Amino acid sequence: MNRIGFIATSLLVLLALLSSMLFVVDQRQFGVVYALGQIKEVITEPGLNFKLPPPFQDVKYLDKRLLTLDSTDTEPLYTAEKQRLVIDWYLRWRITNPTEYIRALGVDEAAGASKLSQEVRNAFSEEIGKRTVRELISSKREELMSEVKREVLEKVRARNWGIEVIDVRLTRADYVDTITESVYRRMEAERKRVANELRSTGGAEGEKIRADADRQREVTVANAYRDAQKIKGEGDAEASRIYAESFGRDPQFAQFYRSLDAYKASFNKKSDVMVLDPSSSEFFKVFRGNGVADKPVKK
Repeated sequence: MNRIGFIATSLLVLLALLSSMLFVVDQRQFGVVYALGQIKEVITEPGLNFKLPPPFQDVKYLDKRLLTLDSTDTEPLYTAEKQRLVIDWYLRWRITNPTEYIRALGVDEAAGASKLSQEVRNAFSEEIGKRTVRELISSKREELMSEVKREVLEKVRARNWGIEVIDVRLTRADYVDTITESVYRRMEAERKRVANELRSTGGAEGEKIRADADRQREVTVANAYRDAQKIKGEGDAEASRIYAESFGRDPQFAQFYRSLDAYKASFNKKSDVMVLDPSSSEFFKVFRGNGVADKPVKK
């Protein structure tokens, strides 16, 4: 029984020792083997590898992929005209020489990101101080990013950090909050002024159009009334001529016709009431039978 236990314990110890001597390097990583605190080997190819068990050798890993560093600083920078701007940017970088990187910054990607962030901010501060706000947001934007990238590359290479800077991009350049609020208020006031000017201009144009329409309506109505009165006058004249010609041929019929018109005008409503003496009134002589109605009408 003791023999079996000893064999089992030995196998477990052997397996533990073997597992501490084997390690796998991922294709996305560098494997850095340390021997008593010194870099023994840098493994760049993925696969299974061997090393001495701790504490004789140890292994650390560094990311070999393309990394992105975003700005986190909110302190404003000054432009050439002393305007304070808050900027956002991002940096694409990667570790190209793990040995130099570890010796300069340590076995941690965060350390490299911190150093790069400081260098990028310093480069942006220097380049933004040479340019105006208009240049930053228009014509000189690409030139600014190229200059920042060049400066950061020069400093990284001069310090042997084992880092390659791929790209630097400025994503936002804005005024600080107090200035932004003031700018927004000025923009709002300007837009209101333009809107009020457009409203007043539109109101004046509307009044002009309405006045012109009213004038044209009055002219049209006046012309129509003039033409109507002219046609009416011509019609009345023609009717008078016809009446005169007709009545001239038979005066008694004319007198009878006019009497009928008078009766029609006098009794045109059911509520009309007239109190007259038919025996003595000339108005009803036609009804008495001794007026023009008793006389024959000439043909």
